[in-house]
Amino acid sequence: MVRCFLIHTICPVSNLGPGESRILYSRVFGPNEATFSAQHRGLSPEEKRLLQKEKVAVVARQVQSAVCLSREASGRPLMESVPGEEALALQEADSGAMRLRAGEPFSEEMSALWLGVQSLAFTLVCEAHENLLLAEGTLRNLSRHCLEQLHMLGQGSEVLLKSDRVDALLGRVLPHGQLLFLNHRFAQGLEKEVAAYASK
Repeated sequence: MVRCFLIHTICPVSNLGPGESRILYSRVFGPNEATFSAQHRGLSPEEKRLLQKEKVAVVARQVQSAVCLSREASGRPLMESVPGEEALALQEADSGAMRLRAGEPFSEEMSALWLGVQSLAFTLVCEAHENLLLAEGTLRNLSRHCLEQLHMLGQGSEVLLKSDRVDALLGRVLPHGQLLFLNHRFAQGLEKEVAAYASK
């Protein structure tokens, strides 16, 4: 099962300090861990929400660090794409996976897969036993739809205002956090649905 999906910044933003990442969108699947943890049982709902938010922020910071290291190691200059060049930007995206040990930040061991597209990162956190090839395909599919249909590249892109569209996309591609094996016919139907929804 997928634990969460994030879209966050990986390049410095004017009002953030170095090493900070701004979370533009996050969706956590399944129950809040703090509900079942003995040490967090006495927390109020607001405190549990803040704890969950901090866990997501920890993942975003770790991914930002991994993307920066990957880009430094590759030595490739970061090419800025403009709207309409989403497919090219996705082809040149940095990608990777990392293991999140138990307690850092989730109670169980997890895997985080990320895709760094210019100044944005798309991150999928999965349970350790999940099929990572299937998860990578799902992450690339989600990222492509977000970039092409929601026009997230370029100036003035307001991901925060498009959260309902990302929610609708996740509801089809990743229902209740479950990874789906997509056959060709289902993938084509999904493409049409997403395109129709995005044109509204």
